[in-house]
Amino acid sequence: MAADARQLDRLFEVIAARKGADASSSYTAKLLSAGVPACAQKLGEEAVETVIAATAGDRKAAISESADLLYHWLVLAAALGIEPADVYAELERREGRSGLDEKAARAER
Repeated sequence: MAADARQLDRLFEVIAARKGADASSSYTAKLLSAGVPACAQKLGEEAVETVIAATAGDRKAAISESADLLYHWLVLAAALGIEPADVYAELERREGRSGLDEKAARAER
């Protein structure tokens, strides 16, 4: 099986299935049982670790930390009841639009 973005959807299915499971049974269940603030904090920690690896120029660590970041983003999404497809749809909505125009439109809100 080729590595591609479909793995995110498969991982999300596993994460979502762990929602409400015994917190002692898996790390994912433990994170989810801690609630949205704990999941968000962990995502932030992983984002910082990704940035540190990237600014150090450590490609291998940046790849590893990016995987951790994506996993924790999916955990937070599950905690919030957000499907990855909702985020994909938002990305699609923005496709072809200048990032500068997108930021300006958000500032006007």
